Amino acid sequence: MEAKFGNCEGVQEGLMDLLANELSAQEQQAMHAHLAHCPACQHELQAVQKLWHTMGNLPVPEPSEQLRPRFYSMLAEFQADEQRKQRWSLAGMLQQLQDWWQPEYATRLAYSLVLLVVGLAAGYLLRGRETAAPADSQQPMAVVEAPDGNVQQAQMLTLLANPSAVQRLRAVSYAEELAPSNDRVVAALLSTLNQDPNVNVRLASLEVLAGLSQDPTVRQGLVRSLARQESPLVQSAMADVMVQLQERRSVRPLRKLLQQENLNEQVKTKIEQSIQSLSTERSADHSTPSTYDETLHHIRTDLDTSVAA
Repeated sequence: MEAKFGNCEGVQEGLMDLLANELSAQEQQAMHAHLAHCPACQHELQAVQKLWHTMGNLPVPEPSEQLRPRFYSMLAEFQADEQRKQRWSLAGMLQQLQDWWQPEYATRLAYSLVLLVVGLAAGYLLRGRETAAPADSQQPMAVVEAPDGNVQQAQMLTLLANPSAVQRLRAVSYAEELAPSNDRVVAALLSTLNQDPNVNVRLASLEVLAGLSQDPTVRQGLVRSLARQESPLVQSAMADVMVQLQERRSVRPLRKLLQQENLNEQVKTKIEQSIQSLSTERSADHSTPSTYDETLHHIRTDLDTSVAA
């Protein structure tokens, strides 16, 4: 014991215990013997005593008057949550089933099961009769065809109305083969470009229509479509197509696009450049096939970027 309080480190560690009267008589005697001839430990004792008295004078916080009501309120909420959980537990569901299961309900359930079995049996018998009928008595399913008899066109138009954007993209790829000789397909592509909710489908339609730019109806439809586009990606791609086609009738709708609120800054710059290019007199040599192919490449790049995003 004397070895513990025989040096300054041991004495300073036991000062708090000394002030709290938690040391034995021998430990107190050993500490007082050390403090009698050690000024450093005496100074430390004074500092600890000062801190001890300061902490003892701190006011004890009184509990708020709302403590008890809040506690009981929280307790009530906790109990309500536990009751809700128990209600949806397996035991709660079994208890509810037991409460619900009454003799009259059992009779109704048995009656319903009998009706179900009878219905299934009747359906099985009717299906067996249909299977056993002669082959010549079965009428083939009618194939819905387009007015001109083109089944592929009918399938393409059906896919364009499919809720899935993937299926509508397939329809646009089919339309690329049919459009050059089919006005109805061209009209469907223009409608898709104007109304389809998916940007990728509209871009794919624009790519196909851009390849049909020799058709005056397509060129006029593209010009009219400018005012109906709200996607920055489609607006930018159409501005490129208008420049490469040197379609100067698009200058007015392009200027109207510039008046849209919250217009994308990059698209705004692209449209301004397109208007400047279309407003400048150019020779027909500028519309070379290589330049037109570059436009289609830009559209495909934009489409791939959109799909990846």
